[in-house]
Amino acid sequence: INEKRANMFAMAPHAARLKEKGAPLGLKQSSGSAHYIADTPKGKNRPFGVSACRHISFLTVKLGSGTNNYPKGRVLRERGLSKMTKAGILGMGSYIGEELVTNADFEKKIDTNDEWIRTRTGIEERRFAPKDVDSSDMAYFAAKDALEHAGVSAEDIDLILVATVTPDMPFPTVSTLIQHRLGAKKAAAMDISAACAGFIYGLATGQQFIETGAYKNILVVGVEKLSKITDFTDRNTAVLFGDGAGAAVLGPVSEDKGILAFELGADGTGAMHINQQGKYLQMNGREVFKFAVRQMGDSSLRVLEKAGLTKEDCDFLVPHQANIRIMEAARERLDLPVEKMSKTVHKYGNTSSASIPMAMVDELRSGKIKDGDLLVLVGFGAGLVWGSVAIRWGR
Repeated sequence: INEKRANMFAMAPHAARLKEKGAPLGLKQSSGSAHYIADTPKGKNRPFGVSACRHISFLTVKLGSGTNNYPKGRVLRERGLSKMTKAGILGMGSYIGEELVTNADFEKKIDTNDEWIRTRTGIEERRFAPKDVDSSDMAYFAAKDALEHAGVSAEDIDLILVATVTPDMPFPTVSTLIQHRLGAKKAAAMDISAACAGFIYGLATGQQFIETGAYKNILVVGVEKLSKITDFTDRNTAVLFGDGAGAAVLGPVSEDKGILAFELGADGTGAMHINQQGKYLQMNGREVFKFAVRQMGDSSLRVLEKAGLTKEDCDFLVPHQANIRIMEAARERLDLPVEKMSKTVHKYGNTSSASIPMAMVDELRSGKIKDGDLLVLVGFGAGLVWGSVAIRWGR
């Protein structure tokens, strides 16, 4: 909570009002409960918890009972004011598949050629993991890299979120497999299935746990071994995908850094455009392309608006690395120069939920992402789903 948002004081059981810097507060009583209303900077009288006060959960005080009914895990305490923790990325890591497969390699196997692949997708090569390396192995390697970069030990991780559609097996989850292998003994663990937008869903989910005070350090991993669900006799999909993993450690950052806003969405009417009903994935490329070109740009602009920013404030775009034409459409919507967009699709192909964190690691190591930069991360995937995050880089 800072001066740009409601600056709220927690209260003793029978207190009748809250104080807020620069904004009057009122008390409305209904059915024995008091709901506190703030005139927010945007001027609307709204209960805590809605978008204008999205960083504050409303408090219900049971009048006459002497009991505070605060939401579990809140940072606020009866003894006084506690500032809301701001969530950001402390460190990142990645794992790149070891087997290099070029377009020329596919020319020998199916009816395709290098020019057709490059002009339609931007892909020149991709990486596959060895047969004895599964998703949990790649996730573990990326997670270790991220923890080292963040300077956080596995024992200090409170929650592990793994975004994947290619787990080692239906259960147990990849997250529990790497929890054991990392030695993150106190961490809860769960997998997220949001396809290529999975890493964005993981960031948004992790942010909630940190900013409510429930957890301090959260490991978010995007990992895919798409080579095991790709039909290499299908010229329309065989050349598109690669294997890999990317990871981020989320934790508290300074007030002017971290996640500023996110947007998540879904349109189930297009669910069958990308699906896996048997051994291999199937895709209606034409319909997915039309959806992605529209949604990637729209979501990028909407998340900036949610953060109170405009496209002129964006320093760098990290889109899901699926297709260069889709990526360029998003970049053009933000009016960014070519050098302000991450591009790794040419060397890794589409690695689904791993593509955004893998791209971020590459850009961090090359120095293209700098402290204080305003980044927009945006992805789309099977579902159909999409998601975007606006984040101020740094700790």
